[in-house]
Amino acid sequence: MRLSVLDQSVACVGRPQDESIRHTVALAEHCERLGYERFWLSEHHSLPAIVGTAPEVLMAAIAVRTARIRIGSAGVMLPHYSPFKVAEQFRVLDALAPGRIDLGVGRAPGSDHRTARLLNPDPRSANHFPQQVRELQAWVSGEEMPEGHPGRGIQALPRAVTAPQLWMLGSSSYGAQLAAHYGLPYSFAHFISDGEGCAEALELYRQLFKPGLVQRPEANVCVWALAADTEEEAWRLFASRERARVDRQTGRFGPLLPPEQAVRPYDAAEEAFRQGLRARSFVGTGEQVVQRLRALAEALEIEEVVVITWTWDPLAQRRSYELLAGAAGLS
Repeated sequence: MRLSVLDQSVACVGRPQDESIRHTVALAEHCERLGYERFWLSEHHSLPAIVGTAPEVLMAAIAVRTARIRIGSAGVMLPHYSPFKVAEQFRVLDALAPGRIDLGVGRAPGSDHRTARLLNPDPRSANHFPQQVRELQAWVSGEEMPEGHPGRGIQALPRAVTAPQLWMLGSSSYGAQLAAHYGLPYSFAHFISDGEGCAEALELYRQLFKPGLVQRPEANVCVWALAADTEEEAWRLFASRERARVDRQTGRFGPLLPPEQAVRPYDAAEEAFRQGLRARSFVGTGEQVVQRLRALAEALEIEEVVVITWTWDPLAQRRSYELLAGAAGLS
């Protein structure tokens, strides 16, 4: 089992938001030293809990501070943008880190609808997503556009021996089908749905897959996990994430609270959700969490798990990745 990382630059109570961005860059350097396969960055807009708004900018900062680890977007919310401009941005990134750039794209807005309209005033922009993906794939790989396409003869520069690796992201069957149709690698956001629909989406992807950018199905899943030196300490740290998830059920979003401030009384419905969340969560010592991740990987027949971890204390987040790397035998 290979392990990778997704980081969202989470906002934290009592800490300036710009620190979260710098913590992300430092975490990428740390995870490269630990032997992780990739380091991916998400895109969200006007969300009080997450300040990672521009993955391509963060990727550039990380590219010049690392030498081995793959760096990627998870992802660029393509309906907001011109595929040609995205291709140019990621070709520049590939020039900074040749052969190490992953270009993960998604259809979701990564924001509320008002914010999405500010990014792209066209309310039907998501309807063009399949065509956008096809255009992006062509410009990234250097293919010529078909006869009659307005972009025929236009090149996304700089050109190089290597090129960004396109990935399709999703948390439903839609992304799985599109990835299969275009022959793209596919990543399922297990942490968004708590695993609901994951096995079905991967099975659909494999059944419908047609060779394209890759010749055989290539998939991973992104899982929320947290490890600490003791199981008790892991659950104590989990209180911050737990509170955020419970609050989100009722539309309350805000910076991550320290564990000691995160505990509050829950009503019956909230408590039921909380207990279900705890039962589904990958929390414990490094060995305990890696054992569960291996079991998930075997059940889903995948070779790579991408881990996302929220903690109020960045040192606790780094320690979690250290423990998982040690238990998984990363080098």
